[in-house]
Amino acid sequence: MRIAIHHRKDSFSEQWIEYCENNNIEYKVVNAYDSDIIQQLKNYDIFMWHYHHADYRDIQISKSILFSLEQAGIKVFPDFKTSWYFDDKVAQKYLLESVNAPLVPSFVFYDKKQAINWAQNVNYPKVFKLKGGAGASNVKLANNKKQALKLINKSFGKGFKQNDYWYEFKDRWGKYQSNKMRFFQTLSPLFRIIKPRIFDKLSNNEKGYVYFQEFIPNNNSDIRVIVIGQKKAFGIKRMVRENDFRASGSGNIVYDIEKIPMDCVVLSFEIANRLESQCIAFDFVFDNDKPLIVEVSYGFAPKAYDKCEGYWDLDLVFHKEKITPQFWMMDLF
Repeated sequence: MRIAIHHRKDSFSEQWIEYCENNNIEYKVVNAYDSDIIQQLKNYDIFMWHYHHADYRDIQISKSILFSLEQAGIKVFPDFKTSWYFDDKVAQKYLLESVNAPLVPSFVFYDKKQAINWAQNVNYPKVFKLKGGAGASNVKLANNKKQALKLINKSFGKGFKQNDYWYEFKDRWGKYQSNKMRFFQTLSPLFRIIKPRIFDKLSNNEKGYVYFQEFIPNNNSDIRVIVIGQKKAFGIKRMVRENDFRASGSGNIVYDIEKIPMDCVVLSFEIANRLESQCIAFDFVFDNDKPLIVEVSYGFAPKAYDKCEGYWDLDLVFHKEKITPQFWMMDLF
């Protein structure tokens, strides 16, 4: 078995490489951006790449390369069923609806008149989202019809930048005031406003559609459950930001497994199985006692889960031990 790995700092690849070295498995670190990458990988059995939503190169080519290799009979991580919808919340809406998953009611429009007519005849608040973005970026609350119409007009006008650095600065400043971030780390978004990254220069504005979800009240947190290989699950509880409704990216994480409702774990196993996913993260909120999925992803920030107390198996037995989910990804092959 020959494995090729595209390496990126602070990604899954650090533990993938460690796994191969610990188990004397032949591997090679390759550069997925090479023009001849397909030729390079023809003698390999497996190719693994934790591609990232905020790298313009990854967004441009990752799926094309991974799915082409899969067509050629090479096993890949993530495969098509695991990642075709990654960083596309509208695609996730269609996917979850197709398998009858309990999705937060979601609405997408590609026609401005239809969107306006809808906005004039619904109750508020509603949650506005762009297709892409993580850590609650590109997520806004429309508290009334006026705010919703403003978002709709912009969506079918000049559109939205994919990165809102002013929001990111305010979010980091709040974390700094809560002693969750160092002062110098708060300044990075301001620097990017002055000197945009290559990703920002090359990215088009998001426009031509508008996407809303129902606002589910009375949630001071969300629950994230991650399932690897449809066999092992682990989770965290993420508290919302102060005076806000968003939990993703807040940095306020609860690792106590008693705080993870088993309904979320059971649902996560069931839906991961329906989707035949190698790795999938579910974000849940609750409508009274009913868990609803907000969105899903194949990727996650590894270090945020280092303090997890253990994992559940398919029989819902909890194993209290240190976990390394990236090793489980390797075990799939």
